This record gives sequence, C-alpha cells and structure tokens, in this order.
Amino acid sequence: MKILVISDIEAPALWDYFHPSRLDGIDLILSCGDLDPRYLSFLATFSHGPVLYVHGNHDKIYQTVPPEGCICIEDKVFRFRGLKIAGLGGSMRYKPGPHQYTQAQMSFRAARLWPKIHAGRGKKLDILLTHAPAYGLGDGPSVAHTGFKAFLRMMDSQSLRYLVHGHVHLNYDPLAKRVRQYKETMIVNAYERYILEIPDEIPDP
Repeated sequence: MKILVISDIEAPALWDYFHPSRLDGIDLILSCGDLDPRYLSFLATFSHGPVLYVHGNHDKIYQTVPPEGCICIEDKVFRFRGLKIAGLGGSMRYKPGPHQYTQAQMSFRAARLWPKIHAGRGKKLDILLTHAPAYGLGDGPSVAHTGFKAFLRMMDSQSLRYLVHGHVHLNYDPLAKRVRQYKETMIVNAYERYILEIPDEIPDP
C-alpha cells in the first residue's frame, strides 16, 4: 500500500505543476496540517483513495474554508483496508489561538482516544497522524516546536507501527531526519511530501 503524507508547505509538483499521473498508485493521502484547504480539496478531486487530515497550528482558515471532499480525523479512529488510523493535531501552546495545547491537554485528548482505539477488532493502533512530533524525537528547541510527551506514551503502550507528523520543517536543520525509529515505531516527518510504503496485509493483534 502506498500512502502519500503531506504537511506544512504545498508541494509544487502536486499543486502548480500537477499531473494526475503523480497520484498513480497512491491508495491514501494523510495531511499533517498547515496546508491550504484548497490544496487538500484539489488533491481529493484526483485521489483514488480518501484524504484524511488533522489541523496544524496555522489552520484557523479551516473554520471558514474546510477542505472539501476530505475527512477530518481529529480525536477519531479511522479504519482503512485493515489499518487503524488515529488523529491528534495541533502544536504546543505558545500564544493565543486555535489548535494549540499544553502537555496536559494533549495527554487528556490521547486518553480519550483509548476507548476508540480498543473498540472493535484488534487492540493496537497502526498509524498516529499528528501535526507536532513526539517529545525529544525530531522536535525543536522553541516552545512552539516542542513535541508532546503523550505521543511517547502512545508509542510505548500501543506498540504503534507508524507516527506521521509535520510542524518541524526539514529545511530548519540540515541534520534533520525524514525517518527515524523509536522502539517498534517508524516516525516519519511528512514535511512537503513523502510516500510511505507499507505491507498490504497488516496483522491485527
């Protein structure tokens, strides 16, 4: 299965110089936030699979211009072809505004997700879609770019397969990593765009 993950800036190849063939073979699109809602709507028009998204800290416009044809999975669990995908968008609170949370607030949101994750078939989460990274794993030195400790606990407790985030632009730091491993979890920074290839059949514990 091929999953296109996107975040933070609109990729010219998928926007200004788009051709439908660029989405050939893409089964699912995941947006980590801070993208023009019209960009998501545009991709949804040509995508053969759903476009799922969470909010970034700069997505206030979504209140008046929601991404048409896309599915918001904030605080929800979405199932797709055997995958269990949950969404927790937003960044650390650093000034007044929407989609910003303290560590305690994000921990509360994560705790409220647990019954939804455990409901139905299987007890493990395949993909956690976020805007901010996990604490200490690809986050930044500023308060605004500090990661959430709740994501660490979810990776530890859920044996999470993938954490996909944005927020930290890869051009901030020449040593920044696109992909890193934390225990059983592959962490992917979706800045601009990246194609994540995963097995078609994922065992459901």
